[in-house]
Amino acid sequence: MVGIFKFVWRRLVPQRNYLAQWKDEISRSPNAIYLTLADSLALSIRKGDLQEGDKLPPQRIIADYLGTNLTTVTRAFTEARRRGLIDATVGRGTFVRVGAGESHWRHTGPAVVDLTMNLPPIPQDPPLQRLIQNDITTILKQQDLNSLMSYRVTGGTLEERQLGAKWIAPVIGQRRTDEVLVSPGTQSALAAIVSTHTQPGDIIVTDRIAYPGIRTIAAQFGLILVGVESDGEGMIPDQLDRICAEHHPRLLYCIPTIHNPTTATMSLQRRRDILAVAHRHHLHIAEDDPYSLLMDNPLPALAALDHSRVSYVATLAKTLSPGLRTAYVALPNADMTRRVAAAIRAIALTNAGLLSALTARWMQTGQAHTILQAIRKELRLRQTVARKVLGEGHCMNADGPHVWLKLPEWWGSADFVAYARRRGLALVPSNVFTISGEPPQRARIALGSAPDATSLEESLQGVMSILQHKRSPGFADIV
Repeated sequence: MVGIFKFVWRRLVPQRNYLAQWKDEISRSPNAIYLTLADSLALSIRKGDLQEGDKLPPQRIIADYLGTNLTTVTRAFTEARRRGLIDATVGRGTFVRVGAGESHWRHTGPAVVDLTMNLPPIPQDPPLQRLIQNDITTILKQQDLNSLMSYRVTGGTLEERQLGAKWIAPVIGQRRTDEVLVSPGTQSALAAIVSTHTQPGDIIVTDRIAYPGIRTIAAQFGLILVGVESDGEGMIPDQLDRICAEHHPRLLYCIPTIHNPTTATMSLQRRRDILAVAHRHHLHIAEDDPYSLLMDNPLPALAALDHSRVSYVATLAKTLSPGLRTAYVALPNADMTRRVAAAIRAIALTNAGLLSALTARWMQTGQAHTILQAIRKELRLRQTVARKVLGEGHCMNADGPHVWLKLPEWWGSADFVAYARRRGLALVPSNVFTISGEPPQRARIALGSAPDATSLEESLQGVMSILQHKRSPGFADIV
């Protein structure tokens, strides 16, 4: 009977050109087969080769046609489901989801406000546009244009590294300049740290619900991510200990303060407990700290508690502006600084001269702290607005730039976000952040991208009305 079934599907396969395209992509791609297959499925949906509601062939038939094993196809389908592309039901099969054919969570059209990107609000006081215009004019008068427009020293000049060390000192303490680098953004810094500590096939342990950038890095370098359960204080030490004993990871990636997206902040004791586990398993830590300086009195970073085990990254993208393309990296010693600097050079070469000059000027004149204070004030106002409109029960931090929205039982995350997008609101579904297991019934709302608090309140009221709306049973069901 199985043989007849396969025969029938083989006869039908030529009518499904997308399968041939998948096979071609797999043969040409250097990436893991399951990721290439998931990407190919997404591309088929975007191109219209697969339509919403289309039923996919059984996994065994796909594996047979592609010349791979069933486990690989199952893993690819799990990834596609996590991305919100497909739905699978026992006894019915696998179908392309409603909303999978559009970019249904990221703003691409007439959304009232795009609430997907975690940006700091642009302050009105001081007026940022006039400030940039004036400072750029001054820089061009005082500095040589050829130097500003030329290639820079990888890792920053001595002065830039000194300014960076001073900026992050409230969180990690005093550091020697030969332990600090300037990087063109957090992502390149994290990629450099990860590539320095791992080889393809190694395991990185992180939160089960984690910042998506670490998944991008892991996929690029052929690494495996293993997720750890968290509670209100972040990663659970006992769970981390168990996973380290079982999987022997090479690196731990974490955001201890105002975690993205859950907003969890580790207590001082939790930080010490996590470091104790890392010490026991000889585990290096990549600490991503975009938000600590949004707080008046931040807790010490892991890098302040264990100088030798932690590579620390703090971006200006969340505290001043992503347009500066600047992150500061603090490393355990001078040798590691040289190794990570070499990796940054291979990945991103160097920072942009004009932006580096603007950033340095703001640090020297104290303007950076003035802007930071204005952003802190505005974010606290927006968190107050969010709490007033959305109510209690959601994950929030009074100093943070986002809300981890709890959904009612009748809304799955992908369906909620797809429906909100059709109502003119762009949010991020929980599957984007999910490393393993089922995505939680949550969605992330970024508060900083709205032009002002009034627009934000209007948009959040729209979110609230969708939360209270009980969708019809057939919204995302395909029969």
